[in-house]
Amino acid sequence: MVDKLTRHELLARASEGLDIEARAVESLKARMNDDFVAAGDLCMETPGRIVVTGMGKSGHISNKLAA
Repeated sequence: MVDKLTRHELLARASEGLDIEARAVESLKARMNDDFVAAGDLCMETPGRIVVTGMGKSGHISNKLAA
């Protein structure tokens, strides 16, 4: 059984997790290049539908693509 976290511990862990995710998202900017533009152009030029498959977060990703 897992010990219950204190309010302070829970907030600290949540903050740490958000910091990790923020750094990961920030690092993506440096990787955006002509390949990213080509992929975006291909998506925009594709008639019909784009099917996103996978396991886990593919549903979240497809919602972001649709937006």
